[in-house]
Amino acid sequence: MDEMVTWCGPPELETKFCRLGEGLALTEGAVIEGHASLFGVPDAGGDVVEKGAYAAGLEAMRKSGRAVRMLWQHDAREPIGVWEEVHEDDRGLYVRGRLLEAVQRGREAKALIEAGAVDGLSIGYRVIRVEKDGKGLRRLREIELWEVSLVTFPMQPLARLGKGGVLPGAEREETVGAAAADMLADALAEARQLLAEGRRNAGAGKVGAVVAAGRMKGVLA
Repeated sequence: MDEMVTWCGPPELETKFCRLGEGLALTEGAVIEGHASLFGVPDAGGDVVEKGAYAAGLEAMRKSGRAVRMLWQHDAREPIGVWEEVHEDDRGLYVRGRLLEAVQRGREAKALIEAGAVDGLSIGYRVIRVEKDGKGLRRLREIELWEVSLVTFPMQPLARLGKGGVLPGAEREETVGAAAADMLADALAEARQLLAEGRRNAGAGKVGAVVAAGRMKGVLA
């Protein structure tokens, strides 16, 4: 009798969110390109991805013939396209790929991006090497990247996607203050909502309030 091998999917991954990166555009033919991660920029969770963190993992994937997957909301059951180019540059993790319009969710994702309803990318990864600095931030030195997803809620606020899928031209330094203010406003709104829900569901409300407080702390740090 032949031995049966069961594949249960990837290992448990961490995720990290980012607004569709500076210069990112959705162009004709459903092509997406830009940055899914920015180097040296603390996110609301207190993590900083260091330059070079992806290099070893991406090289190992290239040698083995594996590919970084494009997913919808980190759901391994819903691939929505293909990443044709994934590499580090001076700013962060650059990605370029195509939404597959033959797939229903791919068509939906394109429509949502064009309408401005979805404007986030998120990486699914395992941490290989990490250090904590004197400010309590996690410095991610080496990451094993598995997938880059289109997502609704971002954690990294530095870059905002404009209507129609094209980011308005602006230097990164000029957007930091406004982006942080937007993120703080989002966190405050979420905290109010979670406190209201907590009156109906005390357990869920307490957990949610802790999450919202953590996000606000990340903005104010």
